[in-house]
Amino acid sequence: MRVKAIHTPIFREGDDLMRFVTRHVKRVPEKSVLVITSKIVALAERRTSPFTGERAKERLIRQESQWAVKTRWTWLTIKDNAVMSAAGIDESNADGKLVLLPKDSFVAARDIRRKLKKRYRVKYLGVLITDSRLLPLRAGIVGIALGYAGIRGIRDYRGTPDIFGRPLKMSRVDIADSLATAAVIEMGEGAEQRPLALITDAYIDFSDRTDRQELLMDFRDDVYLPLFENVKQVKLKRIKGTW
Repeated sequence: MRVKAIHTPIFREGDDLMRFVTRHVKRVPEKSVLVITSKIVALAERRTSPFTGERAKERLIRQESQWAVKTRWTWLTIKDNAVMSAAGIDESNADGKLVLLPKDSFVAARDIRRKLKKRYRVKYLGVLITDSRLLPLRAGIVGIALGYAGIRGIRDYRGTPDIFGRPLKMSRVDIADSLATAAVIEMGEGAEQRPLALITDAYIDFSDRTDRQELLMDFRDDVYLPLFENVKQVKLKRIKGTW
């Protein structure tokens, strides 16, 4: 697999995202994945809010979250069915504003993919919108796929034999988040100005149909459930049978 991050000028709120992408990505090979950081998608959608103080920011975090609890260092939230800090609301590289997550990253990825397929005349193309997140008991951030189109986000090994012929019962590979993490390594989190990346030669399956539910894990089946026994009383919003 090859990941090439693309250096660009600063993307400003209200800029045309498609024009920005096509200006800086001259060629897209078949069976590649274009990675776009969620921040520029959100800026294109004008998903921002003035920073007027911590109380206003806290209200916005609660408004944007399915569930939120304040911890020592940050707000721990569930947003778009994923655990993240502060509902993904970001102050870094934001020119004095708070930048929210895109309104619907799956819809955004689908629309971008449709336009790019026509522009670059390719049949197999993935589009992945990324953000960063923290993992429990691990320092540093990794990538997360907020939305994607054109690829299968998970590879299911359940029911297939391992190298000794024993049937696998639990194994699934989170392709979407793995690609996001690989891209975030190259794109950076500071002043690199690399909001785009192109992934080629990846071991993934391309598909015109995207199942936005495939990565979701029911709270009751999550292996981390015992860690959250003390917050069982918290009522999590149910979305399409999840949570």
